[in-house]
Amino acid sequence: MALTDILIRNTKPTTKHLKLTDGGGLLLLVQPNASRWWRLRYRFAGKEKMLSLGTYPTVSLKVARLIRDKIKALLAQGVDPSLARQEEKPIKAGVKLFLCKQ
Repeated sequence: MALTDILIRNTKPTTKHLKLTDGGGLLLLVQPNASRWWRLRYRFAGKEKMLSLGTYPTVSLKVARLIRDKIKALLAQGVDPSLARQEEKPIKAGVKLFLCKQ
């Protein structure tokens, strides 16, 4: 069943982690402390992997679905999204460092 914004907002935390699935590997992990984390499960090279997409409501349902679609496009091209993200981190850190030095 696809998630809705109302369902996400009305879900109360429990004593254990609660997983709300949206489809295509996208899920919302509701933690006991009421934080909500977007996760994406995918397979690459025969291995199951999971990628964090951010927290709700900072990353909305609509944005999480867009990110999922972009990641699925990377997978279709034969690119591991986790490795692509790790390669971007030093570039982003370098830009921040460059901007702070000025």
